[in-house]
Amino acid sequence: MPIITSNQAQADYDVIIVGSGAGGGQMAYTLTLAGLKCVMLEAGRNYVPETETAMFQRPGQSPLLGTPTPDKQAGFSDATVDGGWDMPGEPYTQGSDKAEERFWWWRARMLGGRTNHWGRMSLRNGPYDFKPRSRDGLGFDWPIGYEDIEPYYTKVEMLIGVYGSNEGLENTPNSPPGVLLPPPKGRAAELYLQKHAKKLGIPVISIHRAVLTRPLDAETIPARLHPGNAWAQKIVADSMRSRAACFWATDCHRGCSIRANYQSTTVHLPPAMATGNLDLIPNAHAREVIVGPDGRATGVLYIDKTTGREERVKAKAVVLAASSGETVRLLLNSKGNQSPEGIGNRRGLVGKYVMDSVGISVGGQIPALENLPPHNEDGAGGPHFYIPWWLYREQHAGKLNFPRGYHVEFNGSRPMPGGRSPLSEDLAKGAYGTRFKEAARRYYGSSVGYTCRGEQIPNEHCYADLDPTVKDRWGIPVLRWHWKWSEHERNQAAHAADTFKSLIVAMGGTVRGGQPAIENGGRVIHEVGGAIMGDDEKQSVCNRWNQTWQVKNLFLADGAAFASNADKNPTLTIMALAWRTGDYIIEQAKKGTL
Repeated sequence: MPIITSNQAQADYDVIIVGSGAGGGQMAYTLTLAGLKCVMLEAGRNYVPETETAMFQRPGQSPLLGTPTPDKQAGFSDATVDGGWDMPGEPYTQGSDKAEERFWWWRARMLGGRTNHWGRMSLRNGPYDFKPRSRDGLGFDWPIGYEDIEPYYTKVEMLIGVYGSNEGLENTPNSPPGVLLPPPKGRAAELYLQKHAKKLGIPVISIHRAVLTRPLDAETIPARLHPGNAWAQKIVADSMRSRAACFWATDCHRGCSIRANYQSTTVHLPPAMATGNLDLIPNAHAREVIVGPDGRATGVLYIDKTTGREERVKAKAVVLAASSGETVRLLLNSKGNQSPEGIGNRRGLVGKYVMDSVGISVGGQIPALENLPPHNEDGAGGPHFYIPWWLYREQHAGKLNFPRGYHVEFNGSRPMPGGRSPLSEDLAKGAYGTRFKEAARRYYGSSVGYTCRGEQIPNEHCYADLDPTVKDRWGIPVLRWHWKWSEHERNQAAHAADTFKSLIVAMGGTVRGGQPAIENGGRVIHEVGGAIMGDDEKQSVCNRWNQTWQVKNLFLADGAAFASNADKNPTLTIMALAWRTGDYIIEQAKKGTL
């Protein structure tokens, strides 16, 4: 993959893209295949999954048995390098000393951003999710509806490869026939849960995940994605042919050297680079968007981490896709005569209404899953099944004490052991030698865990601003986070915990620990918002095209523009919105108004 240094940058580009993850990668793909000349700034180093991924090491071979370290904060089985909750020289601060009001900010300083870290759950928002205020009077409606984004969901699914099934459930949209790849079979614990959850009226279905269960159809998909553009079709087809189907080797979080799972570095960036229309500068830490006297963005000022010098790139338009928190930081730090409070912040809305997913976990032990015959249940490196939110009608009728729902992700199988003891001390009961081995064979794979991923309603207590005194190593003011869960989320988490306990009991199991309280904001790493979209300039930062009201050639292509955070994981929606915004930018370029 060709990479350039700061002194190799062109004098001018059509578009600058800040960030190389889901939104930035999709934007680069869309724009370059349409012929626009782009430069991408990535704050982290180059990363090549094909050569750097430790796919073929058993879990027991992991350094320190996968124990997290300051340099590897999610452990060995996570692809993230040079990133995590805390990074030397790049602090962030808290607006409160209370532990429960701390916000945990995850950053990935590497090519591909968080697409190297995510679980690849690729769930479409449903029609209700774009108009939540119209249903219950809380939060904000999006200025677009499901029908506006549905074609882009379909295109993203075809491009990246998503497995799953269509179940026709309420507000859990189907994909068009033939778009989804075949889902893998359920594991023993998943099938056993499905059987017993049915008695409680809870659906357990195949999850949608961005992992190839068979090779993509490179003969027909490119033409559907880029009709009338034979040049783009060939580039995309060649990229698709270089991706192999998953053969259930290792945890997807490590990355994938055969490109079976979706990462921006293996799916979006290779065809973008193959166009010859993308220059990529790594170690380019964006400081601010430069705005000219006419109020239009003219470029981006960044720190070259390899030299420590300030550098500039110029373009007709700028796209921020640095992750919602980093995009907020850039907007607030971009000050000038026309925007002393930061770009887009004329109404004081930049940084406001940050959201994350509600998280709570409960574990259990299921006797029926004891003494299973040894077999490989590694699977696709994540859940094959999940529980979508199923109580829309009861909630809409006011029968629940919280207004928005959650989905359930779970684990429980017999993957390859990780080197640690497979038994907790009470199950081992002091056994050693032959007795310990017998206990390990009996209990291994009989533990299960259930995790809530719920919708948070935006509130005025969850926001980010600039710390008045603290700066990073390059002298740039850092973000200060403010966070408070509302009663809505706390009641939702309590309902989820009760549901998990009911499921475990229904399977004849025993509840055994978990996360008893709602997790801190940011811990689920689904933060969105901070520069929300809307139809009214007085109540939003950008419009329905992710175009900032104040600077017409500045666009947002990450989660910052989200007006709500549904119970679905946000990444698929980030990509769909980025593709839609990219098409809008292309239209403006053709009209000469970019």
